[in-house]
Amino acid sequence: MERCLLLRSSVLDSCSYFRITSEGSLQEEPCTEFLYDDSIFSSTLTSEFGLVCGRAYQRAAYQSVYSLSSIIGSLVSGYAADRYGRKIVVVVSQVMYAATCISISFISNFNVILAFRFLLGALGTPTFYMLGMEVCETKNRSAVGILMALPWAFGMMMWGGAGYLIRDWRWLQLAVSLPIILMLPVLFLIDESPRWLIVTGRHDKALKVLRRASRLNKTTLPPEDVLKSIFDDIQLENEKPVTKTESMHSLAMGSGQERCTMSCPRLLRSHKMRVVTIALSVNLFISSLVYCGLSLSGAIYSSDPFLYMVLSGLMETPGYSLTAPLIKKFGRKNPSIIGFTICGVVILCLTVIPSDISWLVMTFAMLGKLAISGAFMILFVFEAELLPTEVRLQGLAVTIVSANIAAALSPYVADYLGPLVPWLPSVIFGLSSFVAALVLVPLPETLGLLPDMIHDLEKLWRKKEKKTDAGDDSLTDKLTA
Repeated sequence: MERCLLLRSSVLDSCSYFRITSEGSLQEEPCTEFLYDDSIFSSTLTSEFGLVCGRAYQRAAYQSVYSLSSIIGSLVSGYAADRYGRKIVVVVSQVMYAATCISISFISNFNVILAFRFLLGALGTPTFYMLGMEVCETKNRSAVGILMALPWAFGMMMWGGAGYLIRDWRWLQLAVSLPIILMLPVLFLIDESPRWLIVTGRHDKALKVLRRASRLNKTTLPPEDVLKSIFDDIQLENEKPVTKTESMHSLAMGSGQERCTMSCPRLLRSHKMRVVTIALSVNLFISSLVYCGLSLSGAIYSSDPFLYMVLSGLMETPGYSLTAPLIKKFGRKNPSIIGFTICGVVILCLTVIPSDISWLVMTFAMLGKLAISGAFMILFVFEAELLPTEVRLQGLAVTIVSANIAAALSPYVADYLGPLVPWLPSVIFGLSSFVAALVLVPLPETLGLLPDMIHDLEKLWRKKEKKTDAGDDSLTDKLTA
């Protein structure tokens, strides 16, 4: 039985061998046993389950199944969070996420691992982020929205260090999963979003949450009768089926069109809402494609995977932290456009830089990672402020679907197209970044604003963006301060 050699370089990998037949001729035979290069990792999924040659596609499937299942998770969690509340979705999903992460370390069947990986992706919802944005007052929203992403960058750097110290994939999976348990008790201490409670008519619970927040922040709330009057006004606005503009449009189109408009989903009910949803979906798709593509292209830019992982996280740190004061002063829209433009220029430059100048290639790749990380994070803040409270999680779920589709496609762009046409991934990532910048142009600035109702989007398109134009938003920001 011939053992075929498999190295980190796919050029030297062997999936077949030649044997001499009894007639003295050479006959090619497929390999059934393999020798793996263990100079970097003592055990991997690839070596343990033989994900090579005819099964090599399953390595990309392992990456893609997480992103594909996130589509289901985002849609389900978005509608569940808007209907049943943010807190319950956060608590249930995070408890199940921790249990699933730890369980993967002990599973001995690859198909079951894929199934758990699918479940893991479905449980990775963005509800926690939106809950944080909704309970944050306006003046601190820029900093909070950006800084909430810093643990991701730190985690990426720690992954590089953990991978360097632990070379067996099972022990590595277990080591990085156990810390999640420390977070679980904190989940039961958080409060429900007062914005969501007010919009959905749960005024007594909203008042209770606001009183607790008032005590913690040492502030004074308005009298209870004033608060309840405000709650009623917000509730009345939320119960309006269509806006004045939409009603006039329906009457002009006839009663048949009116019935159709009334039955349309809220995200598609107004022109402004459709523009926002489509633009954000396109941008999330491109951001995810470029970000994940650069993250998975480490073998092209460095021979040391641990160094590349640490540097990637290091580049994301200023991408997240420095953008907080930037968007607080200049808003969300223009910094996002500039970030995508810089990313497009830098990535396209990689197509003309000789590959033998490794330090320059690495530098431009890290600059691209820095730019896309900053633009990606600003986009999340921008999205949280563009989507009204009553459909915020639904809108986020729809846009996250496009991001997850892109994340599922990125391994094939980086791992399959890259070896065939080395410059093609950089062209795709670079040109896509320019498209993302252009799509943002029609959208309004949201600095200092957070709409509660769909019709509040009309105010974001007005020339004057005074604080009083935010209507209910100014009120709820004051209450949650």
